[in-house]
Amino acid sequence: MLTMPKPDEHAFARREELVARLREILPAASVIDSETERRAYDCDAFTMYRQLPLVVALPETVPQVAAVLKLAREMDVKVVPRGAGTSLSGGSMPLEDGILLSMMKFNRVLEIDWENRCAVVQPGVTNLGITKAVEHRGFYYAPDPSSQIACSIGGNVAENSGGVHCLKYGLTTNNLLGIEMVTMEGEVIRLGGKHLDPDGYDLMGVMTGSEGLLGVVTEVTVRILQKPQTARGLLIGFPSVAAGADTVGAIIGAGIIPGGLEMMDRPAILAAEDFCAPGYPRDAESLLICELDGTPSEVDALVDRVSAIARDNGATFLKVSETEEERLGFWAGRKNAFPAVGAIGPDYLCMDGTIPRGRLAEVLTGMQSLAEKHGLRVANVFHAGDGNLHPLILYDANKPGDIEKAEEFGGDILKLCVEVGGVLTGEHGVGVEKRDLMGTMFDETDLKQQQRLKCAFDPTQRLNPGKVFPTLHRCAELGHMHVHRGQVPFPHLPRF
Repeated sequence: MLTMPKPDEHAFARREELVARLREILPAASVIDSETERRAYDCDAFTMYRQLPLVVALPETVPQVAAVLKLAREMDVKVVPRGAGTSLSGGSMPLEDGILLSMMKFNRVLEIDWENRCAVVQPGVTNLGITKAVEHRGFYYAPDPSSQIACSIGGNVAENSGGVHCLKYGLTTNNLLGIEMVTMEGEVIRLGGKHLDPDGYDLMGVMTGSEGLLGVVTEVTVRILQKPQTARGLLIGFPSVAAGADTVGAIIGAGIIPGGLEMMDRPAILAAEDFCAPGYPRDAESLLICELDGTPSEVDALVDRVSAIARDNGATFLKVSETEEERLGFWAGRKNAFPAVGAIGPDYLCMDGTIPRGRLAEVLTGMQSLAEKHGLRVANVFHAGDGNLHPLILYDANKPGDIEKAEEFGGDILKLCVEVGGVLTGEHGVGVEKRDLMGTMFDETDLKQQQRLKCAFDPTQRLNPGKVFPTLHRCAELGHMHVHRGQVPFPHLPRF
């Protein structure tokens, strides 16, 4: 069962003062302190655990963000940054003795720079919102997580999110050019810009995927790409999971990099077909969704090659899209896989682990054995091209013991991922969900070294504590170089 750091009674005692001082910084409507209104923020998409934040703050400007963080530091209060609240690992789970800092009022597209092919946006802009802002000129933003209609770009930076097209076009980190951030001390710092490969330390790489532990992102500059001339999809059904997994390796081994290469097992196929009827083969044990893009002649040639590879590996169903509407229909089931699985059970836990592509069949077989061991069902949808698994464990939160079984099942899946040479996460982050499993992948020396970096940015460890690290060490114990108030961690960075 999840445990969080012991609440700070000092924060509770000074709550009225904290709320009053927040109202000096923010408009009254931007400070939420009633129990009823705070209830809307008691969890993120990791819904197994809930707790009310001490208070919710919704700043609208960068100076307001800086002022809130300075106040939190002065009053020794914890802060949890939050975007749209779609985190599946509890990364923005509130703390009962901390400020929940919602960035959703930062929701404007600030600039579209067509010449440099980039967009400058605030962190509360949705992932899909960036594409909608540029699609009228034939551009789009490549990373497309399933929650793209709701998830915020600031949250994407925090978790290094991906999506069904990440195999060819990369994760958030591969499409990020610059960020503006505010440190826990209220310092405003810019990293990167509109150019590629900034000089100096790769601090933007450090911030991407840092899960809100190092600073609060207030502006993001991303690459936008021209839409390919043509894109076609293939639905390929197989009589076994192993055949589908072998086909994934064969496609990549042939030097073909699809725009997207996704895999679903039979429970996920049936759930999706029942939910939105995308035309998936009900008799298939595994299904590949392969998208090929480029020039028309290139795509036609690749369709023929992939079709031949699929047949050689025993495909029993093969359908190629002939229209854009049909291609989007192929993706509809995959994009709606999570709500589809939600329709067949009271609750589900969405996991996230990454393994070498060559071990797909082995791990999926192992998951079925684990399902029998724990007495729970599991459906699988995943980014097969890069080995990023998303097992969906079905359970009933109202049934005594089911939550514990689901957590144990999920932990065993992630341990299996590490055992075969994989990692604990691909894009959901560690948060609180995988925090206590960090020791399966890192030893104590590794974890302390990672915490030293956090101490450089947040020496008082007030920013999103209780996440990622299973043991929270005092910065003095780690022997870090203390960062004094008013001093940025890296002096050569521009300050504002």
